[in-house]
Amino acid sequence: MELAAGKWDQGIRRGAAASFALHAVAILLLLLLLPKAEPPLPLPDDGLSVEIVPQAVESLKVPETVRAPSPQQANPEAAKPEAEPAAPVANNPPAAAMPSVVPIAPPTPKPTEFVEARQLFSDKVLADPRSRRAREALRGLAGSERNLQLCDLEAMEQVRRAQPAMAPDALAPYAMTAKKVSGNSVEVKGGAFRSKRKWYNIQFKCELDAGSGKIASFAFLVGDAIPQGEWREHNLVADDGAAEQ
Repeated sequence: MELAAGKWDQGIRRGAAASFALHAVAILLLLLLLPKAEPPLPLPDDGLSVEIVPQAVESLKVPETVRAPSPQQANPEAAKPEAEPAAPVANNPPAAAMPSVVPIAPPTPKPTEFVEARQLFSDKVLADPRSRRAREALRGLAGSERNLQLCDLEAMEQVRRAQPAMAPDALAPYAMTAKKVSGNSVEVKGGAFRSKRKWYNIQFKCELDAGSGKIASFAFLVGDAIPQGEWREHNLVADDGAAEQ
């Protein structure tokens, strides 16, 4: 029994040794069949020294705030106003331009009632040195004739002050209608005065002071221009020279 067991152990050992030998041979064959690794080529020594310079660290930059685009920037086409439709072109030729009409101011209506004089001027006119001849003529008159001439003088000065465009230089108190003189009262209904070689109708009422002989009140009314065709009938002339011929 012991002999059989020994033989068994001996057989196992032999088999293990044979298996190990076979594995060793197989590994050796594999090593022989692998390609040989070539040794690394040596680096050329050109005598240059290499210095590694560390890269400079860039300064930190704060990123800019990104703004959201406005609706106009996001869509520029939408921001543009819609173009208005072109006005239709009329086929008719343009109408001729009408000349500008300058409005004409209506003439100032003439008074239809007598104008009461607020100030009397006959005394001032006679006091002027240029009225020396008029003063001398009045001294030679008396009564109603003097009163009439004094009222004529007042009438021309009132017209000159009331209407500066006028320049009265002569007055005919009875050119159109006979005068009426009664004491210290003079009334002229159809008189005419000359201004710038034209004749105009005039009426006036004149009251004189009995004591001083000066004019106490005066009222007048200037009428229209007298047509030149009527001048000869009423002995009216454009200037004094024509009257002498």
